[in-house]
Amino acid sequence: MLSQETINIIKSTVPVLEQHGNTITTVFYKNMFEARPELLNIFNHGNQAQGRQQAALANTVYAAAANIDNLGAILPSVTQIAHKHKSLGIQKDHYPIVGYYLIGAIKEVLGDAATPEIITAWTEAYETIANVFIGIEKDMYSNAVQADEGWETFKNFIIADKVEESDVITSFYLKPEDGKKLPSYKPGQFIGVRITIPGEEFTLNRQYSLSQAPCEETYRISIKREAERKPHGKVSVHLHDNMNIGDVIEVSAPSGDFHLDTEKNTSVTLISGGVGITPMMAMYETIAKTTPDRPVSFLHSARTRKQHAFATTLQELTNSMNDSNYAVLYSEEGDGFINKEFLAEHVLEGSDVYVCGPAPFMQAVISGLYANGVPEEKVHFEFFGPAIQLELARA
Repeated sequence: MLSQETINIIKSTVPVLEQHGNTITTVFYKNMFEARPELLNIFNHGNQAQGRQQAALANTVYAAAANIDNLGAILPSVTQIAHKHKSLGIQKDHYPIVGYYLIGAIKEVLGDAATPEIITAWTEAYETIANVFIGIEKDMYSNAVQADEGWETFKNFIIADKVEESDVITSFYLKPEDGKKLPSYKPGQFIGVRITIPGEEFTLNRQYSLSQAPCEETYRISIKREAERKPHGKVSVHLHDNMNIGDVIEVSAPSGDFHLDTEKNTSVTLISGGVGITPMMAMYETIAKTTPDRPVSFLHSARTRKQHAFATTLQELTNSMNDSNYAVLYSEEGDGFINKEFLAEHVLEGSDVYVCGPAPFMQAVISGLYANGVPEEKVHFEFFGPAIQLELARA
């Protein structure tokens, strides 16, 4: 428990963090990686290059300071981050390292304004917050190991098949190298993939949604080939061009708190843009296999027909269900975008709504849902990469 004095000091730094948070986290990562370059085997280099990791950490630190007297308020965000940590194999021993360089960055950026009292308070607060993460992640690792055929961090998988789903998306079917059955997962969850690329100094990590209903034999991930020049394109290009059937990659156990509620039989609306279709495929296929009478509407936006993955499969799944609606818009072929009016026509009344896609797409769709009166608690969404702030218009 933090003392009231410590809480008051942390609260007093909230305006400073709002102003300097990004600078602090940028300095933090720079100093930590210079001193501890081995940590680059864990962190996503693409997110670092884009500044997304720095911004995400700044948002987390700010939220922690603003809610230091009620950390339960940020528990959903902490749990989401903990799932990402689990998929990367983050361990208890990493937290003191992060704390050392984070407090050091606060001192460096704030200079004389970082009084001994502020540094002491933030050191205590960091230890408290770190222990929350450590406890949650310990339980997650334990649950992963205790699952049937489960494992803790990474395990070798063989690429059993490789299938082109569109001009830009390819599916990889992964089987455990040891031949064991796979633990189940919740439709919408993701796995971590760790690979070594020739010529690269460090291993590279990415998270990919599982794109099919739970299966004992294989996990399927469906990956968009990003432009090679993009910071985050290196892994996808390597997987598309150089990884083939029979090759081995390391995979972490399924993680994530964005998933279909399979305990319910109430109506569902799935909305995806581009490669955001991947977790929705797992949800839609699960509904088709397990509760085909469940009312469901699947709405998708792609640039062109050639970039629309799973088009045939989606139609087959729709035809196999008793109360299903499927609609797609091709933005570069004159159909326009998913907007407020389209949502009003196709979102099932009273349904739980799941949204996944690029940030601008999600911002437009979620704002449209709110404008149409869909309650906030009914809207569930997933980010690819670190969670970012969305400016969401509420009715």
